[in-house]
Amino acid sequence: MNASLKHRSALTGGLVVAVVSALLSPAGPAQADDGRIVRNGTDQGSHLNLGAADLPESRTVTTLAPGVTLTKISRGGADSSLFWTAEVALPSDSPDPDAPTSALSSQDTAQRTADKLKAAGVDARVEHVQSPQLADAGGDLGYRVRAGHLAAQADGAAVVAQIKASGFASSVIYTGWDGDAGTSPTTRGPWNLDVITVDPGKYQGQLAASFGTDLEKRETTSQLASDGHALAAVNAGFFVFDPKAGAEGDPAGVGVYGGKVLSEAVADRPAFVIDGKKNASSIQRLTWSGKIASPSGEAALDGIDRVPGLIRNCGGANDLPTPGPLQDVTCTNSNELVTFTPEFGPTTPAGPGLEVMVDSHDTVTSIAETRGAAVPAGGHTIQATGTDVARLRALAPVGAKLRIDAGLLGQDGKPLHTDKATSVVNGGPLLVKDGSEDVTVRHDGMVHPNDGNSFYYGWVHKRNPRTFAGTDAQGRTLLVTADGRSTASLGLSLKEEADVALSLGMVQAMNLDGGGSTTAVAQGKVQNSPSGGSERAIGDALLVLPGRKDGQ
Repeated sequence: MNASLKHRSALTGGLVVAVVSALLSPAGPAQADDGRIVRNGTDQGSHLNLGAADLPESRTVTTLAPGVTLTKISRGGADSSLFWTAEVALPSDSPDPDAPTSALSSQDTAQRTADKLKAAGVDARVEHVQSPQLADAGGDLGYRVRAGHLAAQADGAAVVAQIKASGFASSVIYTGWDGDAGTSPTTRGPWNLDVITVDPGKYQGQLAASFGTDLEKRETTSQLASDGHALAAVNAGFFVFDPKAGAEGDPAGVGVYGGKVLSEAVADRPAFVIDGKKNASSIQRLTWSGKIASPSGEAALDGIDRVPGLIRNCGGANDLPTPGPLQDVTCTNSNELVTFTPEFGPTTPAGPGLEVMVDSHDTVTSIAETRGAAVPAGGHTIQATGTDVARLRALAPVGAKLRIDAGLLGQDGKPLHTDKATSVVNGGPLLVKDGSEDVTVRHDGMVHPNDGNSFYYGWVHKRNPRTFAGTDAQGRTLLVTADGRSTASLGLSLKEEADVALSLGMVQAMNLDGGGSTTAVAQGKVQNSPSGGSERAIGDALLVLPGRKDGQ
């Protein structure tokens, strides 16, 4: 585990559990030590703003420690209007014959596809997809083609075979996973959520983020929680999943652990910032600031603790194809300077280029003509690729003093102050700002140009498992997971996620990594049902640690 989590003792104490019906304050719900439900904040309704207004809702509140509760929320139930259906991959509207298929297209393309399927005996239909309006995107997404009203997923095999025989691919989906405008308010569920609430005025432990043994190794949320003796935990930021996109497990965005900046920001996407001394959290838009300097001059530093040339989620100044953020896209830059810390892993990424070893006294000790080395204890290495090889060679001869500045800037342009109790994890988009919904999907890279809204449709519009975090008006931190991709729990669209955040009383909230990563841990076990059937190994997690806030 990383050093900030070592030498912590487990917290002992009894658990207080209360089962309550729908009439709960949306501001927590918090609970007193004696098990009473405490209502705080402005009453915005007696239940989650999710699905039909008359749905049954139950909440079970468990006190994990003074100031820390786990609330399990179940809302809604079986919905007879939902069914399984086959969704067709549509030809692109692009004139390029090699353009990929898409879930959505123009009305003309969708109708032509449906007509061809009908002629082959497939019960196809065209549906207009309209998405809820968010802060900077939404509305008319296009048209989809679906076939069949099926009682079970297995019933779709014959329909998929018919569609394939007609020259089209398809997959079987559940209509409960749709997040279409006009249908979401009438959906009857079910939904299942876990809410971990930390009251900084009562809790004597510490909130922190952990990545485990090293950045490039993925571990499960429950393993990270166990290593830290955490009372509770949720998965945290986006990370590199495919080795082709970089070092597997590396944060795909900003990462600060134990006060150390170990991953640069993606443009100015929102970051979840924790002051572990006060157990206070905030959401800030941070940007990257990095450079190296020696008596021979200075140069901009492109990144820290990641494979040079591969920028997951993009957002760097010279990235191709775009300098802006693009969710789940790996941008490239053939000319980079990237520094590495001992936390990255046993060795740095291997490959052509140049690597300079810098000891704990900021002195260049050696230069390697290829990349891939162990980082000196207490020191750094710097890798150069492309045209930056000559630049690094000139800046960092053996024996030179080489200053490495790697930090983060706030929206005011001032450096983010960190200490050993500071944690920062990446995510996006923003969900709630100053008590109002502000879902900034275009700004934060969830709108992909020239893909026919296909990515938006699957990632933003549809219901998925979600993890999100924020604070309420009382300064409490809420860590929330919502199960999805099953008939037992539908998941949330991003609009619904923001609605739920508000109805839980959050005045600021942001989305974290979701899908198969979504995991909540408490009482030494996984509390939710991960959509992959078992826990996914992830990059980092948010932990509710026992012990004193000063770490002693």
